Order: sequence, then C-alpha cells, then structure tokens
Amino acid sequence: MSDLTRLSAAALAEALTSGEVSSVEATQAHLDRIAAVDGPVHAFLHVSSDEALATARGVDEARAKGESLHPLAGVPIAVKDVVVTRGLPTTAGSRILEGWIPPYDATLVTKIKAARLPILGKTNMDEFAMGSSTEHSGYGNTHNPWDLDRIPGGSGGGSAAAVAAYEAPLAIGTDTGGSIRQPAAVTGTVGVKPTYGSVSRYGLIALASSLDQAGPVTRTVLDAALLHELIAGHDPHDSTSLTDPVGDYVAQARRGLAGDVAGMRVGVVKELSGEGYQPGVLARFEESLELLRQAGAEIVEVSCPHFEYALAAYYLILPAEASSNLAKFDGMRYGLRVEPTEGPVTAERVMAATRGQGFGDEVKRRIILGTYALSAGYYDAYYGSAQKVRTLIQRDFAAAFEEADVLVSPTAPTTAFKLGEKLDDPLAMYLNDVATIPANLAGVPGMSVPSGLCEDGLPAGFQVIAPARQDARLYRVGAAVEALLEARWGGPILTKAPELEASK
Repeated sequence: MSDLTRLSAAALAEALTSGEVSSVEATQAHLDRIAAVDGPVHAFLHVSSDEALATARGVDEARAKGESLHPLAGVPIAVKDVVVTRGLPTTAGSRILEGWIPPYDATLVTKIKAARLPILGKTNMDEFAMGSSTEHSGYGNTHNPWDLDRIPGGSGGGSAAAVAAYEAPLAIGTDTGGSIRQPAAVTGTVGVKPTYGSVSRYGLIALASSLDQAGPVTRTVLDAALLHELIAGHDPHDSTSLTDPVGDYVAQARRGLAGDVAGMRVGVVKELSGEGYQPGVLARFEESLELLRQAGAEIVEVSCPHFEYALAAYYLILPAEASSNLAKFDGMRYGLRVEPTEGPVTAERVMAATRGQGFGDEVKRRIILGTYALSAGYYDAYYGSAQKVRTLIQRDFAAAFEEADVLVSPTAPTTAFKLGEKLDDPLAMYLNDVATIPANLAGVPGMSVPSGLCEDGLPAGFQVIAPARQDARLYRVGAAVEALLEARWGGPILTKAPELEASK
C-alpha cells in the first residue's frame, strides 16, 4: 500500500477495518516519520513510542478476535501538551511544569483511550497557550512544514505542524482566541473550535476558563468530524459541560462533500476583511465564496459593528482569568520549585523565585496585565467594561444569524510570518487573532479550512462560524468548500507542500 502517513484518518481507518494494514504498521510508520522529520519541525515535546505501539498491538489483537471497535480504533493521534495525560509528561509548554507526570487523564483523553487510538505523543505550544506563533514555548520554537523559517501559528502550532508534516493523521488542539483555527490556516490544515461546553474541559490546564475549548486538528473536514464526534459529549466532571447529544457531524460532512449547500445563507462579515489583510488571503477568500455561490449557496453581507472592540476586550478578559488560573503555580505543591539563594526561605520568597524563573516573558506580561485589570479601583473600568463588550459581540452574532445560517471570513489576516518577525511587538502578534477572537467571546463554533496558496506560496484559511450548538453546519459548509477547492486544485492542498528532508 502507498505511504501510510499520507492517508487521511478516514482512509486509514477503512484500511485497518478491512485488514489491509495493521495498527502496529500504521503507528510505526508515523513514529518513523516523526523520527525522520521532527528534528527541524519540532512539533513534539514528547513521543510515547512504547505506549502507542502497545495500544496498537491491543487493537490488532481485538480486531483479530472479531471484537467490536470504534471506527477510529488503531488510528494514531497527537495531543497538545496542555491536555493532561496520565503517565505522560504534561508541561503546557512551560518550564514551571517541566517533568510533571499527571496522575489522571483529561476526559477527552479518556475517550481517546477508550476508543483505542494510539497516542503518539504531546505536541509543542506557546507557554500556557499564550501566543500566536509557538515562539513562546519554554522548549523552543516549532517550525512551519511549508517553510521552516516561518511560524506554524499558535498557540497550538505543534499539533498543526505535526498534521501538516504527516507525522500524525489526527491531533488535539485547544482554542482560546484562535489557537486551533489560526495554526490550521497557516499550515494548510483543518481546525475546529467546537461550541463552548460541547467538549469537556476537564483535564485542560486552564488559561482562560470562559474561553478555552478543545477540538480537532486534521487534514480533511471528514477526519475532523470523526474526531469531533469521538471527543464531544456531556461530562459531569465539567460544570460548564453541555448536556446536548453529540451532533451528526460525519453525516453533515458527507453532505458537504457531495456539494449539498444549495439554499444555505452564507453571511460575509463586513468587519473581518479589508485593511490589514494580505491581498492573497482576500483573493483566496473571494474565490471560495464564488465557488459556494456557484454551488447554490446564497451569499449575503452582514455587519457585526462591535467586532471592532473584540481584540481589546479579549486582551482584558483573558489576562484577568489567566492571572487567577496561574496563581496555583507557586512552587509549593507540584512542578518547579526554586528557593532564593540569599536570605530566609519563606513561602512568599519561594513563590517569587519559582514564578520568576519558571514563567516566560509573555506569561509574565499577561499576568501583570490581568492582575492590574482586576485590582481595586480598576475592575469596573477594565474587566467590567470588557465583559459588557462581550455581551454586545454576542448580540451581534445573534443578529447576524437571523440573516445567515453561517458566517464566513478569512481565518487569519496574513499567511505565516517569519520566526522572530513579530516577537518583540506583542500588539502586532495579537492582531493575528483578530478574525478568530469573536467566536471565543461568544462561545460559538468555528472552523478553518484551507483556501489555497497566496502570492508567497503559503496557505491561507477560510473560516466558517455557526450559531452555538449548531456545529453540524460547520461540517456541511466546510466540507463543501474543501471539495469545491480540491476539484479546482486537482487534489488536497497539502500535496502542494514542499517535501521535508529527513533530519540528519
């Protein structure tokens, strides 16, 4: 059979079910690929070869006995290192958690293990998910497989790069302000942020509890639907978990792949394009829209006037919640502990030394900003006002969805920029999430699908946003965009990517 690492998760699952290939063979192929190319990419922080192969052998034995298995059983997967995994290192990309081995699994990991997907390892990320380039990892940069001198997006650049480099067919990411969708856009992959609360957050190391959401990173929309159905569902361990039944995402993806979008109202958000957007990104977006129009979708323009303030509101709400969530990292209970070299060893001085050495500059920046925004005398002026803006953004979405079934925009304003280009300019870095942040503030689902290559030869993304609890619409429209564009390109966008050389 052709290279197993080039198969989609759905195709690989079919090959496993038919007996054409074993899970051990598929898992070993991906482990070999990681060994060959991950040196320059640095998508993984930890590779769990023994554990993955043990799971694969168990799947093969169960299949040989005729046991009933999940459709994705035996298909390897990578997990972002902000998701706790029992027995495997989990660092959230931070030195303050270096060497920490969790004693429990996140709920979504429990589901992955129950379905018997071999976990290849943990992927690199911006420290505590704070960043848009994976340059803020405490363990070094991840590089974009399309151009190793460019960023893979963030904070989940490791998961996106692993999928784009054919190191894993599936990956888990988390999205607080675009950390699944923006990396997907700049690596030519598919990324989905589910409705807030539809995938359990139990076992995610929290950045901003009202914004964080785990979701799939894949190479096709159908693969994302398969993984989404696996990890979604109510969890009594998570007080924000929705009780809704899991949607029919796979069925809707298949409808989209068949071109079934006739009569759907697709709303173009006026505020999420224009100034600041790269010409090639806008050109690919307009081409995708035209293909949807030709397929029978109705294209309408909608206005969400308060999106203008989303970035500012987000960068008050997120740091405020982060400063509270990260207070637990104090050098007292787990993780790094640094004692002062001089003077008395008090709890306060140990905490200061530990946090000073364990946290990176971006984490410190956001903790300071968040603590200030929550301080007496400033709470109402900053955090309280930001929450009011959040309500206005939710109302904008509600009004827009009266006029359209889904909303669309470019996922990110530019293609992948060069490593180091924006590292010293936090505001320029934050602007990468201008199109993705509104969905997190409102808790609505969003998806990024590849929209083609720009003038610099790098991929751009097409974002689809649906109403809360209507994630199935993402799959219908996203799969249609994917199918229409692949018909135009003559194949998936990732086949256009330059081949990585094996690391020496």
